[in-house]
Amino acid sequence: SAEGVIVWSGSLERARALLAAVSPDDPGSFEAEIVEVDGGAELRIQVVGDCLKTVRSTVDDLLACLAAAESSLDITD
Repeated sequence: SAEGVIVWSGSLERARALLAAVSPDDPGSFEAEIVEVDGGAELRIQVVGDCLKTVRSTVDDLLACLAAAESSLDITD
């Protein structure tokens, strides 16, 4: 099996918005949590799969979703 972890750091409000944006995207393929740290937050997403190719594909999809969500948040801020 293979595993990958994405860690995003920023405000708690933005972490919650990003988590909401990726949660509908095949929730069975990853686990995500928000951890409050030093006045901010980390969004931690763990991807586990049978092979590296599967994990990489899921991580790529998540990163694309996170980037799109963050761009839209930048526009509204």
